[in-house]
Amino acid sequence: MATITYREALNQALREEMRRDPDVFIMGEDVGVFEGAYKVTVGLLAEFGEKRVRDTPIAELAIIGLGVGAAMTGLRPVCELMTVNFSLLAMDQIVNHAAKIHYMFGGRVKVPLVIRMPEGGGFQLAATHSQTFDSWFGYVPGLRVVSPAFPADAKGMLKSAIRCDDPVIFLENEALYNTRGEVPEGEYLEPLETAAVRRNGTDVTLIANSRMTLVALEAARRLEEEGIDAEVIDLRCIRPLDRETLVQSVRKTNRAVTVEEGWRSFGWGAEVAASLSEQAFDYLDAPIGRVGGAEVPMPYARNLEKEAIPDADDVIAAVRRLYK
Repeated sequence: MATITYREALNQALREEMRRDPDVFIMGEDVGVFEGAYKVTVGLLAEFGEKRVRDTPIAELAIIGLGVGAAMTGLRPVCELMTVNFSLLAMDQIVNHAAKIHYMFGGRVKVPLVIRMPEGGGFQLAATHSQTFDSWFGYVPGLRVVSPAFPADAKGMLKSAIRCDDPVIFLENEALYNTRGEVPEGEYLEPLETAAVRRNGTDVTLIANSRMTLVALEAARRLEEEGIDAEVIDLRCIRPLDRETLVQSVRKTNRAVTVEEGWRSFGWGAEVAASLSEQAFDYLDAPIGRVGGAEVPMPYARNLEKEAIPDADDVIAAVRRLYK
């Protein structure tokens, strides 16, 4: 396996799927000539041409609306929005059309649409460009919502998303684009329904997704020095949520902490905590801990932004509270 970056893994997935299926095409702002705001679409315009790599106007509602229509007619569009923050301009098409058409047409029409979006904070882009909306999209039946943490998953899950007949919200944390990892070459798929156990442990379960999986793994490494053996679960998928894997882990460790970058209130961590309380209550030796972003618009100042985003210290503090 080659060791490549997260962005290169995404590029591989797009290139391989476009070669495999002529119905796959890409559209979005600056995806062609500029090769993507985060350089994920490097080289694709040169290989596949303007018909299949389409630069669009700055109009998110139109991009997703065109994607929904193209998907309904049998194509497999991959729409790139420059940032998840701009998806607010396309929410009607995402929530009222992409997510509902299959149901409202009695199953006779499919919407095999992928919407790729960078998200997350940490780059001093201030309040309106640093948000994490995975819980928002996870709330909507009819959407699949995935947020891979590692390059191998980025490739395998994007390929699976492109082949899926459901609309898939594909979230890419901006802090992950330069991370590196081993990635299988050629045909390689990852499921869109399952979580992954990234570290086995016996004392507490840390449940995270996307960039926070790396934070949870760092916290687990440091907790081991204190004699606490943490299991780390990477959700990978927000909808559908792999409750079975979570419950199995908590039945073993008897404690759990959720770790999400977005705001804690009403986030996916609350859903996980409720599910564990319903299905594993008798196994819990302490209340479920929850770590999330500060309940404020993201600050611009670097020192305040750092305080607003969860880190390993926050996770360790939450775990320690379970033992008091």
